[in-house]
Amino acid sequence: MRKITFMGAGSTVFAKNVIGDSMLTDALCDFEFALYDIDRDRLEESYIMVNALNKNINSGRAKITKYLGVENRKAALAGATFVINAIQVGGYEPCTVIDFEVPKKYGLRQTIADTLGIGGIFRALRTIPVLRDFARDMEEVCPDAYFLNYTNPMAMLTGYMQRYTKVKTVGLCHSVQVCSNELLRELGLLDSVKQPIKELIAGINHMGWLLEIYDADGNDLYPEIRKRASEILENPPEGFRDLTRLEYIRRFGYYCTESSEHNAEYNNFFIKEKYPELIERYRIPLDEYPRRCVNQIANWKGAKEKYLAGDITHTRSREYASHIMEAIVTNKPYMIGGNVLNDGLIDNLPPEACVEVPCLVDGMGIHPTRIGRLPTALAAMNVTNVNAQLLTIEAAVTEKREDIYRAAMLEPHTSSELSIDDIVALCDDLIEAHKGWLPEYK
Repeated sequence: MRKITFMGAGSTVFAKNVIGDSMLTDALCDFEFALYDIDRDRLEESYIMVNALNKNINSGRAKITKYLGVENRKAALAGATFVINAIQVGGYEPCTVIDFEVPKKYGLRQTIADTLGIGGIFRALRTIPVLRDFARDMEEVCPDAYFLNYTNPMAMLTGYMQRYTKVKTVGLCHSVQVCSNELLRELGLLDSVKQPIKELIAGINHMGWLLEIYDADGNDLYPEIRKRASEILENPPEGFRDLTRLEYIRRFGYYCTESSEHNAEYNNFFIKEKYPELIERYRIPLDEYPRRCVNQIANWKGAKEKYLAGDITHTRSREYASHIMEAIVTNKPYMIGGNVLNDGLIDNLPPEACVEVPCLVDGMGIHPTRIGRLPTALAAMNVTNVNAQLLTIEAAVTEKREDIYRAAMLEPHTSSELSIDDIVALCDDLIEAHKGWLPEYK
């Protein structure tokens, strides 16, 4: 029996989506699904939920197993064909709270802090050592398995795995497959555009660029998109929240994949202590991720009873994981937007960067598309993020404080708000606050 191992299976709702998708896929429905977590209660809840799913939508064809704690990690991974990664090291409390509250003391505000910014840097620093241990186990007990990474910061974690381990790794995000339709919907174009649209998206995770977009007849949709984006920016409708990305269209000519609340903190343009009016003008939700965490915890308490009572079903989602696994198992090609090592795919980004490009998946694996050159301004925007990503990976490998300082000094938002001395002091404070969650940095 082939096996799919889910690392971080205590993420019950996400486990439902990926495992439910797999159970609704003929090529995967009779696999063993191995659930792994370090939290006993969350693991048990997911185990009950997945067994109910197996009964309700899969006629009990899958085998469901569970593995608790580091001492059982190798057993969870042993013989796996695919490994899904959805861990969150440090959780909402204490680590996400630390990522937001310590920088606030320096006047540094964030929205999401899971991909870039000082929060994204420290999320990577506490997660990479765990992935290093996963990789060592995988190299020993499932060396041919594919590692499908959903954990943020995507480019840092996936880039580390691709450069410093032997594990076959691809990073997967939710935003690529919904980017174009979301844009057309919010601009009032979705119902009038002839489907299916044709698109080209490439760049880096959470800042992949919608480079080309055409309707089914080959008509270029960008002229009308740019016109409507400018009109909205001049007079935003009440409740409209995607202003940061529309400003990207106005200033750089192109839309990007991830939400405005994310992209507001990936640059030095929008969150500026000296210009507080920008927060209201662009409707930037500061401290958004902690609010989401609190709401998710409350919502789970409400949904938990239903999940654990077995009153659960599923419809196959748009998550890439089951489609990738199906394509590899059946050799039926499928296209994804994947995070892979650049190595010449995008000419004007560093070869060691982790980039997000179209990839063909089939029985021979994952095959990235060579893009060539991005428009210069778009590559320049990406590079501001890639600099911090590469330096954070370097810090995780060297375990030197000076490399953390450098990553933070070259992170766009942090460096635009704080002095060098303040950046160093902030990093020291964050290292101290993360004691027990980080290696001993020299």
